Amino acid sequence: MPYDRQVRRRLLATAALALVPLLGACAAQQSTSIEQLSSEPVPTEVPDGTKLVFADQNEEVQTLMKASGEGDALAGDTEFANFIGGPEILEAIRADAVDVAYVGDTPPIQAQAAGELVPIVAAVHSSAPDYQFAVRPGLEVNSLEELEGKKIAYAEGTGRQPMVLRALAKAGLSKDDVELVPLDASDFPDAIRNGQVDVAPLNEPHFTRYLGTEGASAVPEEELEGLTNGLHYVYARGDSLADPAKAAAIRDFVQHFVAAYQWSLDNPEDWVQAYHVDAQQLSKEEGLSVVEAQGEVTFPPLDDALIARQQDTIDTIHDAGELPEELDAKDEFATQFDEAVAEAVEEAGASRGSQ
Repeated sequence: MPYDRQVRRRLLATAALALVPLLGACAAQQSTSIEQLSSEPVPTEVPDGTKLVFADQNEEVQTLMKASGEGDALAGDTEFANFIGGPEILEAIRADAVDVAYVGDTPPIQAQAAGELVPIVAAVHSSAPDYQFAVRPGLEVNSLEELEGKKIAYAEGTGRQPMVLRALAKAGLSKDDVELVPLDASDFPDAIRNGQVDVAPLNEPHFTRYLGTEGASAVPEEELEGLTNGLHYVYARGDSLADPAKAAAIRDFVQHFVAAYQWSLDNPEDWVQAYHVDAQQLSKEEGLSVVEAQGEVTFPPLDDALIARQQDTIDTIHDAGELPEELDAKDEFATQFDEAVAEAVEEAGASRGSQ
């Protein structure tokens, strides 16, 4: 499982050559359709020499696979490249530089809107919010209604986008009532720390790290109910899924990913030491707090109930005028992979959640 810190730079350079508007109204032509992919069983034999490039974020999955030992059991040769945010990952996917990635609920919508076939092959659900609203030092925001007139960091194509839109709707506000400051997701922590924005949705470990800043605060967590759906996905480039060797390797990766994730839940102190302390430089206490705050973690079926939850996020973004057309969530799922997920969940002693 090699990881080279130059990989991301190389992949982004390649992706830049293929960069086109990500949310253009005209869909790109696809060599494979979701119907074609779904009509065939998922191959199980991974030929020798099969290689995958996995788009990681904050080096989380790379560390997870290594610390759990599941990376050593992968049938394919997996290379990890680190990114921050779905838009960067989509650039690399469009350049055929990435095969598979772990993302929030919004990047698959971004991909579909851009005409790219990047189907979801596995889902992870956390009962806790994906993001917290960090508030700049010296300012307090104690309710969503107090967002009025504030500068809010905003990144389309990431899970931060629907969270902000839902927050405004819940508070009875519109986009005109605040100043949405477009930024790359990677710039959010510095932007809130230096006062460039008043409020920024941060995920872990950035949120816990930010709270160590003098004068830092956050919108109370009880205000965040209903703003995120707690979903993260493994999704894969359509052409990679159409390649029998890569499809089998992706299936194998998904199963070992589920096992590795469940290992982290069963061994929280080992996981905290490997990732939050050694990789992210949080204290052990901070790391344990992050893990405890994620709530119950399950691996839900790729079924109609999950598709309906994804449709709600699509509709939230569309109703805000930020999608060029209505989209159907079922076109974002490669449901034939659910059998492989179910096998892995049972073997790992994990949960699929309430059925």
